[in-house]
Amino acid sequence: MAIHAEGLVAIVIFYVLILFVGIWAAWKNKNSGAAEGSDRSETIMVGGRDIGLFVGGFTMTATWVGGGYINGTAEYVYLPGYGLAWAQAPFGYALSLVVGGLFFAKPMRSKGYVTMLDPFQQIYGQRMGGLLFIPALMGEIFWSAAILSALGATLSVIVDIDINMSVVISALIAIFYTLVGGLYSVAYTDVVQLFCIFLGLWISVPFALSNPAVSDIGVTAVKKVFQAPWLGQINPSDSWMWIDNFCLLMLGGIPWQVYFQRVLSASSATYAQVLSFLAAFGCIVMAVPSVLIGAIGASTDWNQTSYGSLPPVEKDESDMILPIVLQYLCPPYISFFGLGAVSAAVMSSADSSILSASSMFARNIYQLAFRQSASDREIVWVMRITIFVFGALATAMALLTGTVYGLWYLSSDLVYVIIFPQLISVLFVKGTNTYGSVAAYVFGLLLRIGGGEPYLKLPPFIYYPGWYQDKKVHHLTQEIEYVIVQKFPFKTVSMLASFLSNVAFSYLAKYLFESGTLSPKYDFLEAVLSKDSKEIMDRTTLVNNDNIVLSEMAPVRAHLGTSMAGTFTNEEALSDEGDTSVTTGQEPQL
Repeated sequence: MAIHAEGLVAIVIFYVLILFVGIWAAWKNKNSGAAEGSDRSETIMVGGRDIGLFVGGFTMTATWVGGGYINGTAEYVYLPGYGLAWAQAPFGYALSLVVGGLFFAKPMRSKGYVTMLDPFQQIYGQRMGGLLFIPALMGEIFWSAAILSALGATLSVIVDIDINMSVVISALIAIFYTLVGGLYSVAYTDVVQLFCIFLGLWISVPFALSNPAVSDIGVTAVKKVFQAPWLGQINPSDSWMWIDNFCLLMLGGIPWQVYFQRVLSASSATYAQVLSFLAAFGCIVMAVPSVLIGAIGASTDWNQTSYGSLPPVEKDESDMILPIVLQYLCPPYISFFGLGAVSAAVMSSADSSILSASSMFARNIYQLAFRQSASDREIVWVMRITIFVFGALATAMALLTGTVYGLWYLSSDLVYVIIFPQLISVLFVKGTNTYGSVAAYVFGLLLRIGGGEPYLKLPPFIYYPGWYQDKKVHHLTQEIEYVIVQKFPFKTVSMLASFLSNVAFSYLAKYLFESGTLSPKYDFLEAVLSKDSKEIMDRTTLVNNDNIVLSEMAPVRAHLGTSMAGTFTNEEALSDEGDTSVTTGQEPQL
């Protein structure tokens, strides 16, 4: 028990350090934004828009480099038949940051938005913003639950302590400093956590490589020794599936509030782009030790270790290869450094997701949809309550459900299929409206759910070309499970169908109403013809008068009331470029 006691002491020291940094960051920036007249709620959400390059680069990198990132990368490199060729997360997420920086960071930051959902509610209305909040919230909560669950399993491998207790304590610490300091606490603790991840894993790698049970990873990369080469390969029949998964990571990694929270916290649009590029580089660098650990696991003769005669893949423990390597191939005091790295990775992602979910709820649901007259103090308290509620929900899911990873896979797919095409439409396609947005939501949801989800044992009702039934045998229980494998890139096809539906139905609705084919009274979403526009003050008169044709009228843009307009921080966000016709009734906040 001495080893376990040392590990427990190491964890306590690490957690105390993180808690101290989080509280210090909150105290240091407690008056931030007050001098500039910024609301306290906005300061909590976007850090007063003064996050520097150093802290910003670290916190954006730490958002992606979580427990799932380092554990999942090592797992795929280790898995026979997959290898490095299928470890797509490092390159996929790095490219998502590059694409986000090139195309999305500048328009979002330059218009002064506070959350990712702001442009949706501005263009598509409050109700549609509420619908888009659902997959965004699911992604954040399930992601937090998944990585907390992974942390509990990791601690159980290295330190003999109660899994539930470790998960609850980790979650409480992350929730506490997030609740106290908002984005400032999250950002500053990310710096410490990322340093711990990098140091902890790199200290462990040389010791694991020098273990007598480990063969030369240069040889096992291309030659079968204990299992298939860890470089892996992509079979031609699996190429479309590989492309589908890569597009999911590269493009589906963009429409997340955790990313745009960092983008919107930057002091300028150019800084936001630079932060994205720095984080892309950081993601690649941070993946290197995980790749090496996966390669070490594939190059180990497990008979020579105390792990047992069967390798992890035959015990269905491939997903735990990183903590297994730390525990059985490194000295005890070194494995605790690695344990600190995993704990840091989990907390750096969990706190970000919890803050992102509470920010979207407090602003886009509570304030914009229900309480537009809510005071700043009220919004702050709503944020604090939801930080605790969402954190508790993620913790409960991590402890009580065994399908949390399946839930996260499905929700991340929905973010890619539903939110990404709508984000493209709302930022870059003129003329899309709520009717197109609703159609895109429905089409994307049906096509993705129709493909099924093996992790949730959700059977498909749409069998895409190239599907087949796979027989899966669980090594320990010998239980046989049959799953439907969809080799067709149906996720990307669903995303494209959602985007095209948005454009097609938006322009169809626009044509039908503006040409007079449909009466303005059927514009129940008020997405094409606005009842507040002076040009169509009396719709009944216009429709019944044969001398007036709607198609002859000048295009009319919807008018935003002062209560809605006042919720945006930048007047530019409420109008097209160069148009200052929208009046907010108050001085814009700069």
